[in-house]
Amino acid sequence: MAIEKIIVPDIGGAEGAEVIEVLVTPGDEVSVDQGLIVLESDKASMEIPATVAGKVIELLAAVGDELAEGAPVAMIERVSEPDTAAASTEPEPAADVPRQAAQEDPLEAAPAAVQVLPDSESTAVESVRDTEAASPAGGAVTTAQAHVTGTKFYAGPAVRKLAREFGIPLEQVHGSGPQGRILKDDLHRYSRRSVQEGGGSGGAGLPQVPEIDFARFGEVETTSRTKLDRLTATNMRRSWLNVPHVTQFDEADITDLEAFRAQLKGEAESRETRLTPLPFLIKASAIALRDNPKLNTSLAGGGEELVWKKYIHIGMAVDTPSGLMVPVIRDADRKSIWQLAAEVMELAAKARERKLVPQDMQGGCFTVSSLGAIGGTGFTPIINTPEVAILGVSKAATKPVWNGVEFEPRKMLPLSLSYDHRVVNGGDGGRFFTRVVALLSDIRQLSL
Repeated sequence: MAIEKIIVPDIGGAEGAEVIEVLVTPGDEVSVDQGLIVLESDKASMEIPATVAGKVIELLAAVGDELAEGAPVAMIERVSEPDTAAASTEPEPAADVPRQAAQEDPLEAAPAAVQVLPDSESTAVESVRDTEAASPAGGAVTTAQAHVTGTKFYAGPAVRKLAREFGIPLEQVHGSGPQGRILKDDLHRYSRRSVQEGGGSGGAGLPQVPEIDFARFGEVETTSRTKLDRLTATNMRRSWLNVPHVTQFDEADITDLEAFRAQLKGEAESRETRLTPLPFLIKASAIALRDNPKLNTSLAGGGEELVWKKYIHIGMAVDTPSGLMVPVIRDADRKSIWQLAAEVMELAAKARERKLVPQDMQGGCFTVSSLGAIGGTGFTPIINTPEVAILGVSKAATKPVWNGVEFEPRKMLPLSLSYDHRVVNGGDGGRFFTRVVALLSDIRQLSL
């Protein structure tokens, strides 16, 4: 049997294209036009196919090598049968068409064969069912045979490059193209399904957190998480995966606000309420939302539309024994500090007693998450989607502040604003944040 050296063909003048993937190993049987390696230049990625059928004897290129036209790729022991040696030195015109097409358009090169891993057998069977439903009848049987026997499936270099960039395991993707070929649309569908179905410590398409037997290291106790805990975890995970979070930090001088609250302590007792900083935070946020309506919106229509809300309802995160709950104060911009204080106490009590009804936690436009006296100098709150922003409040501390003449002690409140960067840009967030800080630093503005 003859030994054939496979070299890099004309790749459109690209010099020093890098080998980013090796598709075969010595000993593999390959067919004509089956991909051997993938090269990536500054313009595109392209597959270098075998020009003959046979067994790979030696690989002459490795990941990271830079190759140009004529560089050796592999040595292949060519099979002797005429019907399998379709790509000889003098091929038939019809057999030469695929190689010409691959040279003219590298992104449309022959599909690569990817081995199905042993533990993907169940996924492969499900893939057959989906492909049979989505593919032409002519290709369903071939695809099914390929999956069931665990041999190979197909994806072009552009699709495989996209899969690498997003960490998508191709062996888990159901191809909807001819003969089960994986298309870019299949990757998009897989990503959307991964986010929708994912839960717990990991999800489809994401690296799983390994299970550990903690009892090996000492005494443990295992309890079931509450339904509220599980729901909160799912919501937070969905928000973190779907929303590009940006967090800005600032401090508000609340020295005067704290003095004002102290003066009103007696009146608060007569009203049978407590005047905490939270009503002021809610009021300041409501006014800032009114003045910066971009942060009072939500995405709709798959991200193609923006809903501008004509109302301002603000949620407040409440830590309860059962988990985190976020009751909503409606029309916060129209209510006085005393009204907000009374409603904060009422909703917090209902949350701790598990007496909130669904309507109490719906319709929020913005959320305030306050750690109060718990501690910390700052944190990055996760957006309560479909809202586009959330305000995080940490523990106030007395700090020396320069007043232009000397340092004086001022009570400073650390704040953090997280927002959805698909909707809110830095200018929007900065203007909103500056307004909140100004309102808290000069409480006279809250009445204007």
